[in-house]
Amino acid sequence: MHHRGDPDKQALGRSRGGLSTKIHTTVDALGNPTGFLLTPGQAHDLQGADALLKDTPAQTVIADKAYDAHARLIKPLLDKGKTVVIPSRVTNRQPREHDRDLYKARHLIENFFARLKQYRAIATRYDKTACNFLGAVHLAAAMVWLA
Repeated sequence: MHHRGDPDKQALGRSRGGLSTKIHTTVDALGNPTGFLLTPGQAHDLQGADALLKDTPAQTVIADKAYDAHARLIKPLLDKGKTVVIPSRVTNRQPREHDRDLYKARHLIENFFARLKQYRAIATRYDKTACNFLGAVHLAAAMVWLA
């Protein structure tokens, strides 16, 4: 149950650095943003994947080891005919092969976040409400897309 001023409702949560917000993003093959989701800082990356990748039109999904969840993410994407390029975690009992050359394209998301964080209001979350912060993220992303 959310109460007025509830930090979870405003996508604020405790992580190692204090109160923070995670920005989950998808980008296209050119590194342009295609989707956003805000979660509290302590939320697992799979929460963003559940929302952003469930109905993705992309034919290839490239992600890092944090998204190595076979039943929750990988199998549903494979069942839809998608190519999944996600390396296995070291602790995975059944390591999965992945295309190392294709995985190198993951730098596109890192590059996008580097450009997004050049906007101080995004890097430090000046906005109090999640709605306003997400609006600022969209505005900054539009500026990145136009650059």
